[in-house]
Amino acid sequence: MDVTDSTFQTQVLERSSQVPVVVDLWADWCGPCRSLTPIIEKVVAETGGRVDLAKVDVDANPEIAKSFQVQSIPAVYGIRDGQVVGNFVGAQGEEAVRSFVNDLITDTEPSAVEVLLGAGDESSLRQALEIEPDNHTVVCALASLLIERDTDGDSDEAIGLIAGIPESPETRRLAALARVEAVEDIEATLGELLALVSSDEDARSRFVDLLEVMGPDDERATTWRRRLASILY
Repeated sequence: MDVTDSTFQTQVLERSSQVPVVVDLWADWCGPCRSLTPIIEKVVAETGGRVDLAKVDVDANPEIAKSFQVQSIPAVYGIRDGQVVGNFVGAQGEEAVRSFVNDLITDTEPSAVEVLLGAGDESSLRQALEIEPDNHTVVCALASLLIERDTDGDSDEAIGLIAGIPESPETRRLAALARVEAVEDIEATLGELLALVSSDEDARSRFVDLLEVMGPDDERATTWRRRLASILY
């Protein structure tokens, strides 16, 4: 999840009392950051919810950078129970990152929510949600399952679940997936909608949803956002 100065307290410090949080401090201009972040994302995903990842753009969030007394990036910190328990600076290889992340969960038994999240089936995810209704990872996992199944009422329930947690790129992507029908050629569909967006609000909303489905890291989405802006503004 992307964390800001205003959400750091809840999404990192408070969250770290439930699971360890890896804080990745980066910036667009930082070349080593671009190589390190995908490695961290992969390794944290391997933990199956036992560790969270919080990504911080230091240019946009100077207060967080100041609190860590950051002098160079990439800088990575491990937070547990609101305290820094490990850190490293500079690009690292996958095995070094994996060792860092694993050290955060060594000597800690998985919680009931973590066990249920690891099971991943609907019944387990609903049980996990009863224990921690605002657990971002559990909510997104259940919403994703409902969206993929897509039977009567599933998409509406997924949207309702997502609305109950703080917004993030992943919640926006899932909400958009729940709202739009699958398309075979997303760029062709965007091209068709682009001709309508200036006068058709539904077309504009669908266009924006498809951009969210593509995700913030898809360079194609950036191009289509520029095309949309050129027509609307």
